[in-house]
Amino acid sequence: MKRYCLALDLKDDPKLIEEYEKYHQNVWPEIKKSITDSGIVDMQIYRLKDRMFMIMETEDDFSFEKKAQMDANNAKVQQWEQLMWTFQKSLPFAKPGEKWIIMDRVFKL
Repeated sequence: MKRYCLALDLKDDPKLIEEYEKYHQNVWPEIKKSITDSGIVDMQIYRLKDRMFMIMETEDDFSFEKKAQMDANNAKVQQWEQLMWTFQKSLPFAKPGEKWIIMDRVFKL
């Protein structure tokens, strides 16, 4: 099993953040299926103000490239991602169009 930690920012607007969290309390079933079908076993998202932190645990053969290809071919995922861009903003150092960025682990006990 692999673990990835990723970060993303939200637009700093309390109403948008509240709406974003409401969507994540009732994630569309097609989105949940696309997540598990890609080899993601567990996913948790945490928020501190407008900073988001995601922990993903995946099967050993999980690949971000394969997930991106699956998502590109899934109209419902594309609809969800477009909707989420309403609330999200890239980190200042992100490449154009880049959302969640993998974090480097700096400590492990």
